Amino acid sequence: MPAAMAGGSGGMASGPRSLDCRSFWKAGAFEAPSAAARGFHDMLETGDFDRARVHPKFLHTNATSHKWAFGAIAELLDNAVDEICNGATFVKVDKSINLKDSSPMLVFQDDGGGMDPEGVRQCMSLGFSTKKSKTTIGQYGNGFKTSTMRLGADAIVFTRAIRGSNVTLSVGLLSYTFLRRTMKDDIVVPVLDFQIQDDHIVPLVYGSQGDWDSSLKIILDWSPFSSMEELLQQFKDIESHGTKVVIYDLWMNDDGLLELDFDDDDEDILLRDQAKATAGTTKIQKEIIEQHISHRLRFSLRAYTSILYLKKYANFQIILRGKVVEHINIAHDLKFKKMFTYKPQVTLDSQVVSVKVDVGFAKEAPVLGIFGMNVYHKNRLIMPFWKVLQEGSSRGRSVVGVLEANFIEPAHDKQDFERTPLFIRLETKLRQIIIEYWKNNCHLIGYQPMNPQLKTQYKAAKGSGGPGHEFQQKSSTAQRIGVHSSSTAQRIGAHSSNLLPETYDDAAVFGLRTNGAGSGLQFSGQAQENGTNSAGLEEDLVNIASDGELDPNFLEKLSDENISLFTRREELKQRDTQLKQTILELEHELEETKRKCSQLSTELQVRKSQQQLPYM
Repeated sequence: MPAAMAGGSGGMASGPRSLDCRSFWKAGAFEAPSAAARGFHDMLETGDFDRARVHPKFLHTNATSHKWAFGAIAELLDNAVDEICNGATFVKVDKSINLKDSSPMLVFQDDGGGMDPEGVRQCMSLGFSTKKSKTTIGQYGNGFKTSTMRLGADAIVFTRAIRGSNVTLSVGLLSYTFLRRTMKDDIVVPVLDFQIQDDHIVPLVYGSQGDWDSSLKIILDWSPFSSMEELLQQFKDIESHGTKVVIYDLWMNDDGLLELDFDDDDEDILLRDQAKATAGTTKIQKEIIEQHISHRLRFSLRAYTSILYLKKYANFQIILRGKVVEHINIAHDLKFKKMFTYKPQVTLDSQVVSVKVDVGFAKEAPVLGIFGMNVYHKNRLIMPFWKVLQEGSSRGRSVVGVLEANFIEPAHDKQDFERTPLFIRLETKLRQIIIEYWKNNCHLIGYQPMNPQLKTQYKAAKGSGGPGHEFQQKSSTAQRIGVHSSSTAQRIGAHSSNLLPETYDDAAVFGLRTNGAGSGLQFSGQAQENGTNSAGLEEDLVNIASDGELDPNFLEKLSDENISLFTRREELKQRDTQLKQTILELEHELEETKRKCSQLSTELQVRKSQQQLPYM
C-alpha cells in the first residue's frame, strides 16, 4: 500500500462523509480544498517522484465517457457475461440500503470465477485488461472504473476466488468521496485480502500489518459497513466463488432526486430524466408508443437488458430486482423479413467478411412509425434503432433491421462506433438496403405500390368488383392489433392518401411478385439522403382516397377500437388490483385461522392432560 494512504481517514474527523455536489455532471467542476503542494525534495525523500500520479478528478473525467447511465450498467453486465467461461450462470442487479444513512445502493452480483488478490488490484487499476479473447466483450481495462464512477461517487467490491487449493476473499474500495474529502492528489485504492485456513477466515497480509490495519480503517470509515464482521457478512451469499459490486452515494439530477428511480416499479430500475413525453395528439396515442420497446429502452432497464444481447446465452440469466429478464430477439418479431448479405472490405489483404442483415417491417406496421437498425458487436447491442435515414420521410417507415458488425470497433462507452471510413461505408450500405427493401415491399403493409404494374392490376381488380373489392371489406385481426401505435393518428393524416386497405396483399389476391418487384422500375422523382443523391427513390404519391380505395370510416373505427381496448385494459387492471387485495385478505384470514387452530389445539391438550391427572 502506498505511503500516501497512511492516516488517510484523519481528514474526515470533523466533516461529512459525502460530496457537497451530488450531481454527476457538476461534480467534476466542484473544487474541493487541495492539500499543500509538496516540494521537489519532499517527493524525492518519500520515493513518489519516480512514478506518475493520477489526480482523483481523473476518475470523474474518465467516467464522463458514459453519457447514458444505462450504458454504464451495461458495462458491469458485460463483466459478468465475460465470466460465463469461468462458470457464471447469473448476474443479479438489485437495490440495497446503506445502513449508515439509509440511502439506496445499487448492487451487482455474479457467480463467476471471482478475482484473486492480484486480479482485484488489476481490476481497480487504470487501463489494465487481461481480456484478449475474440469472444469477450470487454477489452480496454477501463469499464469497471468508468461505469461505477458514472453511477455513483463510491464503490466497494467483494470477490471470492479459488485458485488451485487456495481460497481467497478480497475487498477493494474505489471512493471518489474519500479521495476528494481527504484532499488526495493521487488515486489511492485500499484493498483487504483474506484466505480460508481450516475453515476459518484469516487476514492475508502482503505488506506490513500496519498497512493492512490502515486499509481496514479507511474502508470502515468510508464504506457503508462499520465493522470487519459486516464486511465478511457480504461474502455469505457469494458461496464458493463470485463477485459483488456495491455502488453507493448514487448521483442525483439537478432537482436533487436520484438519477436512478427504484420506487415507481418494484421489478425494474428506471431513469428518472429519460421518460420524456412522446408525440401524439391524444392520451391514448401517447400511451401506445410508450409501451413499445424502442421507447421504453431509453428509461427502463428491464426493456434495455431484454435486447442487450443478440443471442441468448445458454445457462445464464440476468436477474433484475428478483425477476429474470426475458430475452427478446428483435429480428424474430419482424414480418415480411428478408436477409441481405454485406461483404465489407476491411483491409486490402484481409479475408472476406460476410455480414448477415435481417430487415423487415415492425409487427405493428404500418401504423407504428418506429424504424432503424439495431447494430450489435460480439453479441452486444451498440446502437439500438439507429436511424440511417432522415426522419420525416415516409421512405423506410416501420422498417427495422438487425445485424452483428464484428468487423468494426465500438467506441469506449460501447454506445456508438468510431467514425472511421469503414463505418461510413456501412452506414451508406444500410441506407441502400433499407431503400431497396422499402421499394420492393412497402405495398405489403398497405402503402401505394411503387411498381406501376401492381397499381394497374389493383385498380383493375377494384373496378371489376373482384378480389380487391372483396378484400377491402374484410377485417384483419392481426393488422388491427397492430394499430396500437403512437404514430397512427400522428402520421395517418399525412399518409392516408398513400395507404391501401389494411388487408391488401398482392401475393394472395393477384398472385403478383413481392420480391424484386421494384427492380428496373421508373419513379417520378429524386431523393437526397444525407448529401447523397439517389435517383428514383421518392414514393409515387397518388391520391387514391378519391377512388374509394381507403375506407372512409377507417380513422373513426381505429379511434373507437383503441378507446375500447384501453378501456378494457383499465378494467382488467382494476380487476387485477381487486384480486390481489382479495388474496391478501384471504391470506390474512388463513393466518388468523391457523393461529386460532393452534390456540384451540393447545387448550385441548391442556384439558386432556388435566382430565388424566386423577388417574396418574
